[in-house]
Amino acid sequence: MEQEKENSKAKELPPVRIAIIPFVVLIGLMTANLMVDTIEVPSEMILFLSTIIAALVAFFFLNTPYKKLERGMLKSIDMAMHANLIMLLVGALIAIWIASGIVPMLIYYGLALISPKIFLTICCISCGIVAICTGSSWSTIGTVGLALIGVGTVMGINPGMVAGAIISGAFFGDKMSPVSDTTNLAPAMVGTDVITHIKHMTYTSGPAIVISLILFLAIDIFFSPSAMEISQLENLQGLISNHFNVSLWLLIAPISVVTTVARGLPAMPALILGIFLAVLAVPIFQWNYLVFALDGDVSLTTVYSLILNILATGFVIDSGNIMTDQLFNRGGMASMMDILFLVFAAMSFGGVMEASGMLQSLAGATISKVKSIGGLVSSTLASCIFVNVTAANQSMAIIIPARMFAPTFRSFGLHPKTLSRACEDAGTVTAPLVPWNTNAIFCTTALGVATLDYLPYVFFGFISPMISLYLAYRDKTMTRIHEEPETILG
Repeated sequence: MEQEKENSKAKELPPVRIAIIPFVVLIGLMTANLMVDTIEVPSEMILFLSTIIAALVAFFFLNTPYKKLERGMLKSIDMAMHANLIMLLVGALIAIWIASGIVPMLIYYGLALISPKIFLTICCISCGIVAICTGSSWSTIGTVGLALIGVGTVMGINPGMVAGAIISGAFFGDKMSPVSDTTNLAPAMVGTDVITHIKHMTYTSGPAIVISLILFLAIDIFFSPSAMEISQLENLQGLISNHFNVSLWLLIAPISVVTTVARGLPAMPALILGIFLAVLAVPIFQWNYLVFALDGDVSLTTVYSLILNILATGFVIDSGNIMTDQLFNRGGMASMMDILFLVFAAMSFGGVMEASGMLQSLAGATISKVKSIGGLVSSTLASCIFVNVTAANQSMAIIIPARMFAPTFRSFGLHPKTLSRACEDAGTVTAPLVPWNTNAIFCTTALGVATLDYLPYVFFGFISPMISLYLAYRDKTMTRIHEEPETILG
């Protein structure tokens, strides 16, 4: 009997007044860092300081054993290791795709084929299509998005707008793809199948992407900055062709990556394939660059050393043109190290918050006050966004709210797909909007655009949860359990 009481007590969540302390500290320090001119502290240090405070609160106020907090941090960091490895590979991919001429070739032909008058709309549509096929917003942003951000920059279009269109399309496609990890995770957490889940998301994601496209088209037509003169574009194309061989055969690498991912190959080996093909392409297509970079001393050992250095530290060229150099001097695994530091800090904070129960306490604080379907869905959406902010991880923003709200959704007689849709409508699409979230970190690193610069233009990320909220309060598309019992698993 005493053992049962102890177990019950162990399962009790911390009081909200205690659990909210680390979160208030985190938001307060982040706000001060942004608003006060005299404060310039790296975000990762703020996150580490918040982690220490969260650990002290858990240890002294909640009597959480240190070993449990340590295991929580390590478990949380382990969840991000896959993302960290992908970011290192993306850094290498960016550098070698530039060195091999793949990115310059895509920009060269992009300048000739894509009209700046509808550029943002094209960005959103093309990234959406590729992400649906590949099931990966990251692969889409790191490949197609990388080329599009270069084309947009050259055309003189606001990089924040271009990045917003790329991210909106990529995350829409990711949500609607049956081979996406988050699209499979959400229904698995609540007890329904992925196809039922995707069909149900069309009621929110469909209108959200249509409205987003209308907004991008409006910007294209009415508010887009004037593009560069034709002579300037032709001059830049000439500079690219002078320094790189822009053969269409280089399309083999990006097409191979997109095709293999679409056929089920995981992102990591697909990126390795893209790197390998680009490495082969360097001596085949960019021999003149090798001669220039190695001062004529082209041999197996010197090429080997150069390519590995490019993969490690990035591509560097001195073309004599500032725009060309700014466009192509980037990438490398080393460029990702600050980002990895930030990810470790963010996941450490999330790990302490979850291990101590403070994250669950804050996420579930409103459940007892829910009186309507609209209130239930709004609480779910808010919890997903909250976990994205505090735990800095998209998967946790789906898993924790799904676990917390599943019994309540059942008590309201709602089909599990209504919960899985709500989790994706906020947990997936708001992840790139939080500067220290792993998804935002990746987007910023891959595209070279700060989160706060692209944030206002990620229309899909704002509109999707708003439509979800509207449908809930109007009791539209809120399927009941008895209506589709055959699509409930378990």
